[in-house]
Amino acid sequence: MLTKRPVAAVLAGALCLATAACGASSSPTAETAAEANAPGYPVSIKNCGQTTTYTKAPSRVVVMNGASVAEVSSLLALGLGDRIVANGQSYGMSEVTGRAKAIKALPTGDIELNDAYDIPREAMLGLSPDLVLSTTSYGFDSKNGFATRDDLKAVNANTYISPQGCDQDTSRMTVADSYKLLRDLGKIFHVSDRAEKLIAASEKKISGVSAKVKGEKAPNVMVVFSNMSMGGNDFSSIAANGIWNDILAKAGGSNAFSSASKTSFADLSKEKVAAEPVDALVVISYNDPNPAAYARKLLKEFPQWPAAKNKRYTVLSDSIYLGPSNDLAVDKIARMLHPDAF
Repeated sequence: MLTKRPVAAVLAGALCLATAACGASSSPTAETAAEANAPGYPVSIKNCGQTTTYTKAPSRVVVMNGASVAEVSSLLALGLGDRIVANGQSYGMSEVTGRAKAIKALPTGDIELNDAYDIPREAMLGLSPDLVLSTTSYGFDSKNGFATRDDLKAVNANTYISPQGCDQDTSRMTVADSYKLLRDLGKIFHVSDRAEKLIAASEKKISGVSAKVKGEKAPNVMVVFSNMSMGGNDFSSIAANGIWNDILAKAGGSNAFSSASKTSFADLSKEKVAAEPVDALVVISYNDPNPAAYARKLLKEFPQWPAAKNKRYTVLSDSIYLGPSNDLAVDKIARMLHPDAF
């Protein structure tokens, strides 16, 4: 999830995901509304201080970029790809076989993106959506050139913001937020059974992995975006706090740079990075054709790291973000950190 939006806003968005938000449905009279309700509806979702009511499953969904693939991946995992009329999210790769190809095949609405690399107000309204998903509240801010929630409500479109996206602070995000996204979408589209099956399978896999590495010493792990610049220092795209830390903990590891920043990312000098005894490296790839080469480059650049001496690294893409596939990241990292446990 990550091109400069400005970069800080984009990458913060990269990890967020959806929860319900404000919305819009006209209800001429209680009787008329009741007659219009589809089986299993109405459904109300609380999010970001507002309550949105759905009288039927959305059929014209627009997914904003937000430097994320969380929303679109969750919709696809729930079998709802046919509801999308315009998708602004892409990542280029995925731990899930076929997902990147499936995302690429979705309609884009032929939208010319604005300077924030997302869908501008007039183009959004022209799509006639009945649901718009945004990674954070950034996507509904008029100052950024976007349609606001009130704009969309006026044309009977509901809106939905990702968990932890209300204040755009993703540093508190955990795997539980990925499950919340799935549950909320399950309720909105009346496919809660599918959502619960996905969640149960993920929880089972993660608990199994965590059980295998329980009691093992937690290696010091550096999580960094491949060839990504977000600040003024040599290393400005180091993951400090957020869902990756929860994933690391479940995989039997700990973030080497979690104390380097109170926000989601750390912007550090080469000297500070060199001083940390990094036991293992997780490189997050965003549209990088060869993230493994970047990982090997780092290990060569810091030969004093235990990670370099043991050639211990792995590459991930969308599974380490908010989304339906965090169990894959937990499993892959755990096997890298504790191979003897498997």
